[in-house]
Parts: sequence; structure tokens; C-alpha cells
Amino acid sequence: MLFNSTIFILFAVVFFLVWYFAKRLSLNVRWGTIILFSLIFYGWWDWRFIFLIIFSGLIDFFVALSMHRSGKHRKLFLWISLTGNISSLLLFKYSEFIAQNIDSFLEVLSISWQITPHIPEFTLILPVGISFYTFQSLSYTLDVYKKELEPTTNILHFFAYLCMFPQLVAGPIVRAKDLLPQLKNDCYTSEPERWMGFRLIVYGLFKKVVVADNLAPVVDKSFNYPIDSGVYWWVVITMFAVQIYCDFSGYSDIACGLARWMGYRFCDNFNNPYIATSIQDFWARWHISLSTWFRDYVYIPLGGSRCKKWIVWRNIFYTMLLSGLWHGASWNFLAWGGVHAAFLCIERQLGYHKYLLKYCFGRLFCWFILIVQVWVGWVFFRAADFAQALDILTLMFDFTSFLTPAVPFLYSRQMFILYMMMFLGMMYFFSLDQKWRKYTHYESLFLAILIVIIIFFRGTGAAFIYFQF
Repeated sequence: MLFNSTIFILFAVVFFLVWYFAKRLSLNVRWGTIILFSLIFYGWWDWRFIFLIIFSGLIDFFVALSMHRSGKHRKLFLWISLTGNISSLLLFKYSEFIAQNIDSFLEVLSISWQITPHIPEFTLILPVGISFYTFQSLSYTLDVYKKELEPTTNILHFFAYLCMFPQLVAGPIVRAKDLLPQLKNDCYTSEPERWMGFRLIVYGLFKKVVVADNLAPVVDKSFNYPIDSGVYWWVVITMFAVQIYCDFSGYSDIACGLARWMGYRFCDNFNNPYIATSIQDFWARWHISLSTWFRDYVYIPLGGSRCKKWIVWRNIFYTMLLSGLWHGASWNFLAWGGVHAAFLCIERQLGYHKYLLKYCFGRLFCWFILIVQVWVGWVFFRAADFAQALDILTLMFDFTSFLTPAVPFLYSRQMFILYMMMFLGMMYFFSLDQKWRKYTHYESLFLAILIVIIIFFRGTGAAFIYFQF
């Protein structure tokens, strides 16, 4: 069920009508309502995968209780949780990738296939959002293990946290210590809270259906029918960078807005990542819930930055490679994570941005370097395979290819949408200025314009990019 679909509008209307009465009743009724509607929302794609999220949640619910009650076997119970969650990821998300690479490795060794047959080809349907809810569930048991969280003894309380539909399939990854206490509180929503939720939903829909969905067809066509032109690929990757940001941050905005209407608050998942001036700054702004997850549960346990230089670099590479693998079972995603790890290590070693940021042109230079680095990473992220990524990068940095006049879409509808997005982006930041807060009519007019644009300039209505993760 897509946020940008008619069926979701009907779903949301029914939910909030029921929620209006349910939130005034007991906690169990409230939590049960969240669980019921969330499972309907998730099961809309394939009802069979409801049992997968229930199975994963049951493991972590009982493991957390067992860890809390047992002092001797805490680590054993943690391993049960890790094994259960990672096994489901390996089975549904990575099994085919692993089998294909084992096959390729055996072929390289020239093993006789008359003796050792190929691993049979198979494909499992990838459950929507499996990486998101698996990591959310894992964070619960990890926090209980570290004694940073008291486990809940009410199974409805736990599943209301795990299954809450706004962020269930594409984040943000909400920590139990942030949401479980909120679920016990009254769900009263003030008028400013409801208005903020409305703003977030409108901004999110604009990003998704107007910007991302209009850019998606031309980006897809560009990668399917490539042209040997450096300028062409710089423009295409810029369009993809805007597309993926608007697609993913748009989902997060809508999720946060819906949560506000329910009476809850999710963490911010994006903080204007493309105005960052360093790779480290970029990762403090992009997909914040995931980057902090890997920081707290992978990078810091490995030793973080308080180690020898080469160990710090190792920790960075381990963390970023796992982050790349989290996004998908592909060498492209591993390369994307490795590229970002290399940039982080180089930046940490040279420390050039610390000196350049003191000056106006220095900040501009740092921003330019950051954009080039991120765009290079996006090539690996979006390319069909590793070979295509290398071909694209070769053209992007082959300045003789810039002479090829092959950018016919510079004056297309998609580029018009891109230009409009830049203008409205400036207007958006302008509207956030505190001195404009008193002019509520200005913000109302701005939102009304966005709604009209959403209705008349909506794109193809594609699924959110991060649903595949």
C-alpha cells in the first residue's frame, strides 16, 4: 500500500476515524488498534509475510524478557536474537546472491561440473521493508542487552512499537527507547502539532509525486539507453541524486506527519544532506536513523575512533561495507559502501576541510568536493551492474567526452520539474525562517500551491525506492 495511492487515502481515513475513539480507551485497545491496522497495511502487498514479521517480533520479545531475567545467559539470548533476525535476512534477501557468487567462485577454480553440479537457481520474493523492521527489532534486544532499556512485559506494547504502519516499510528506524515510552502516554494532539503533521505530509507528497516520480522515467531511460557523453552523465546523476533524496525523504516526511497526527514523534531522518561540506557531515544528515544505528551497534562496539589509526580505518570500512550490504545483495552496493569508506578515511587523514571551512570560498570548495564524492557513490548505487558503473565514471571524468552534444532532456518536462524544485526549495527554506512564522497566511498559501501542483503535476506513481530494502 503506497502513501501516494487512492487506497491508502481510504485506509488513512478509516484508521483515523477509529483512532479518534480508540486512543480514548485503554492502552491495550490503543495498541491493538495500531497492530491491526499496521498488519493490514503491511499485508496489502502479500499477506503471507505478516507471519514473518510476527515470527521475528516474537523472538525478540521473549529474548529480551529472558535476558532481563537471566544474568548468566544474557549473551546466549542475544545470539538467539541475532541468529533469528540475520537468518531471515540471509534467506530472503541474500541467499540468491550468495549462491550465485559460490557458483562463480567454483567456476573460477575450474571444478568439473560433472562431479559438482551447479547450485540450483531459485528466487525468493523479497518482503517489503524487511531490513527496516529487522533492524528496528534488533535495536530493541541490543538495548536491553546493554541495559539501556527495560523490556516491556506486554506483547501488544511491543508489537505496537514494531509494526506501527507509518514507518514500517521504509523508516525511519525508530528506537524502542524513543517510542515505547510514547506509546504509554496520552495521544492528545494540539492544533500546532496537527498543523505540523499536515505540513510534513504535503512536503513529503510534493517531493515524492511531483519531483521523484517525474524524474524517475528519464533516469531509468538514461541508464537503459546510455549515451557516451560526460555532460550527459553528470546531469543524469544529478537528477538521480535529487530523485532518491526526494523519494526517500518524502516517505520519511509523510511517516513523521502521520505519526504527529497519531500523537507520536519520530526522529528526523534527513537534515538537508546536500548542503553538507564533508562526507562525515553528509552522513550526519543522510538517513540519520540508519547511520546512527550503524554507529551505535557496529562502529562503536568495534572500537570507534578511540583506536590506532589503521584500526579506525578498519572500523570505518566494516561499518560502511555493512551499510552497503544492508541496501541490497549486490556488488554495486558493496562498492558504494566501500567508496564512502575510502572518502571518510581520506578526509579523516588529510583533515583539509577543518582549515578550508574557515573561509567563504573554502566552504564552497568543500561543498563542491563533497558533491563530486557523493555523485560518484550514486553511480555505483544506481548502475545496473559494476561494469556499467565503471563505464559511466570513465565518461564523467573523461573531459574529451564533454564535447558530445547528447543532453536532449535539458529542456524536457523533467528538467522543468528539477528547476521548479530548486525554486520551491529556496521558498521552503525561506518559509522556515523564524521571522516568517507570524505570517501564517504565507505558509498556508505556500502549502495550497504545493497541493495544486501535486494534483496537476504528479508523476507516474512509482513505488518508493527504499521499499526494495
